[in-house]
Amino acid sequence: MSLTVPVGLSTEDRAELTRWTRTPSLRAGLAQRARIVLLADEGVGTNEIVARVGVSKPTVIAWKKRYAAEGIAGLDDRPKPGRPARVDEVAVVLATLEPPPPKLGVTHWSSRLLADHLGISNVWVAKIWRKWGLQPWRRQTFKFSTDPELEAKIREVVGLYLNPPDKAVVLSIDEKSQIQALDRTAPILPMRPGLPEKATHDYVRHGTTTLFAALEVATGKVTDACYPRHRHEEFLRFLKHVAKTYPRVKLHIVCDNYATHKHPNVQAWLAKNRRITLHFTPTGGSWLNMVEIFFGIITRQAIRRGTFTSVKDLVGAIETFIDSWNERCQPFTWTKTADQILEKATSGQRSSFTGH
Repeated sequence: MSLTVPVGLSTEDRAELTRWTRTPSLRAGLAQRARIVLLADEGVGTNEIVARVGVSKPTVIAWKKRYAAEGIAGLDDRPKPGRPARVDEVAVVLATLEPPPPKLGVTHWSSRLLADHLGISNVWVAKIWRKWGLQPWRRQTFKFSTDPELEAKIREVVGLYLNPPDKAVVLSIDEKSQIQALDRTAPILPMRPGLPEKATHDYVRHGTTTLFAALEVATGKVTDACYPRHRHEEFLRFLKHVAKTYPRVKLHIVCDNYATHKHPNVQAWLAKNRRITLHFTPTGGSWLNMVEIFFGIITRQAIRRGTFTSVKDLVGAIETFIDSWNERCQPFTWTKTADQILEKATSGQRSSFTGH
């Protein structure tokens, strides 16, 4: 026969315990105890509570007694007897900052590896890492710029963005090479409620193209062309296309240090077309080229998840996206001054950082 302990829930306690059972962020133990007390108040026998909640009979009896004696406060955890565990936080932090021993054959610590190394619980290691903001599994990348004209180039490019010359157009030009026309080996399964769109992992390659794009800094409008290759011939061909798109106006063009941009044939053409001036980003500083922002957008929205049966199909999708983009485009707003960018450099070493 089940041991019956009177519970006698008040209206307030019933509402609070019911809230406990419906709060996903509450500790599982508290929600479990709330269910035990609520079921007992409804007259459910101890054996039935055991079956419904999935705990032992002594556990049900203990929490019913605890609530009857102390109310809701009695359902919380009590301090465990014995001396509290002591962990040297500084030792954990210092060990984390050192690489693992070579014999482990790993590049960085995990909480369990470090816990085993120090002879403590991995739960303690994880808590200390959270407290001190340590994340051994993460890595950020950086690149040192060796360009001797780094500061001058940054000031020149940023100056064009923040204070463009009067009666001139500032363009940001680059090429996105080797865009693949990928066709999935099975039809795409469309998105459904509760399920994302699904595509096969494998695919068939149908060739590549290179997208040349010129972003007008003042408006966000893009002038584009797709060519099979990205040599200096294609770059010069695209420059001529841009020049025709913006006739009888001075053009200041920002581009990176790719060798084709500085080819003698390109320089010779520029010498005959004085209204067009190229401004180069520093070595390792292509992130200063604003058209890269657009390349990121078109990759995410039109290329990466696209299915293309031919290069012609891929080029058509790119052109459709850019036509639509130009109808709704807005300029990207550059906010950092040259001084703010250069301030990131320390000890005379200029570097650019990208987080991953």
